[in-house]
Amino acid sequence: MSVETGVRMSIADALGKLMKEGLPFRFEAFDGSSAGPLDAPFTLRLLNERGLSYLMTAPGDLGFARAYVAGDLELEGVHPGDPYEAMVLIMSQLRFKVPSAGEMVQIVRSLGFGNLKPPPPPEEEHLPKWRRALEGLRHNKKRDAEAIHHHYDVSNRFYELVLGPSMTYTCAVYPTLESSLEEAQYEKYDLICRKLDLKPGDRLLDIGCGWGGMVRHAAQHYGVQVLGVTLSREQATWAQQKIKEQGLDHLAEVRFSDYRDVPEGEFDAISSIGLTEHIGVKQYPDYFAFLEGKLRVGGRLLNHCITRPNNKTTTTGAFIDRYVFPDGELTGVGRITVAAQDAGLEVRHVENLREHYAMTLKGWCDNLVEHWDEALGEVTIGRAKVWGIYMAGSRLAFERNEIELHHVLAVKPDRTGNASWPLRPTWGS
Repeated sequence: MSVETGVRMSIADALGKLMKEGLPFRFEAFDGSSAGPLDAPFTLRLLNERGLSYLMTAPGDLGFARAYVAGDLELEGVHPGDPYEAMVLIMSQLRFKVPSAGEMVQIVRSLGFGNLKPPPPPEEEHLPKWRRALEGLRHNKKRDAEAIHHHYDVSNRFYELVLGPSMTYTCAVYPTLESSLEEAQYEKYDLICRKLDLKPGDRLLDIGCGWGGMVRHAAQHYGVQVLGVTLSREQATWAQQKIKEQGLDHLAEVRFSDYRDVPEGEFDAISSIGLTEHIGVKQYPDYFAFLEGKLRVGGRLLNHCITRPNNKTTTTGAFIDRYVFPDGELTGVGRITVAAQDAGLEVRHVENLREHYAMTLKGWCDNLVEHWDEALGEVTIGRAKVWGIYMAGSRLAFERNEIELHHVLAVKPDRTGNASWPLRPTWGS
């Protein structure tokens, strides 16, 4: 079909104009058109005009997410709680091309100029960056609190269903390929305790503590006095209740607080597990200076965070920014170690655990699939679908080394350079 004919294109024809090598899946549209192999394992079905408008007004992952979350775009052949297999196929075989100006005019004319007016986004979507900017500078305390509230204050029961009994929303460490998710989360906390060389009577500060998994583990198994802080009120409430249930309230406390408001100091150790992603790269100097100031001489810091395989500062992408982690930023481990060193800390050990995060995400997707019906009693189906596609997509990204997970272990040496450090690592695997 040539551009000159002026013949109206179907939705499937228009999609074909954007593909370099054809579709690796079956596509069906509400106008009756279709494309792709009949025997494809997955079918993508566009149900209505609103879905088409989402795709046309926000090309890429954001438009797809809006149509999918709103229920205007269906993915058949996989469970919405774990669309991993479909995403593998799409990411490995889907190749877009830039159409000519004439082709683009024909596509827009065929699909309707009226569809270039964006519909209201689904209720699960967070404010765009320009709207957030009106509420204050990026990563000020108020805006950070709003971002954390959007992601974490959803439903504690929903998180229990997805994360499992550990209520741990960070990368686990799998001792073996056969280890369960719970065994791996136990090992993650224990490895961090060992890296920090925790001993009975030590004082630990855990910032961005989530539901208090590290707080409770260190108190219960190492006899440590632990203070955890989180910007999520729901997390703090849940964690304090669990601390009381476990009889650990003489050792452990979780506060609903910004870590920057912690008045105590001279901690023997600090753990930061999954917080740095929310800090913002420009804030790294202040962040690590704050942590250095809270440590006693000889104290250790363990920073656990998602990183990039390079040291460029990048956003997390439109879908992640609007639906999962508003204001999130990622960079490479080199930027993190430099910032820690510039703050006066001595970096002693760095470890990449990206394969472990891929395994962790698979475990969370398995849980969501298993508990799907109950999860829908806690959140909207749109929210549940966001989690399925986010976790499956993140699993694939870790497997493809598009993102990584690093432990950076540092110490605060004294003025003579004494770091109170053993000749060889003592924490084991």
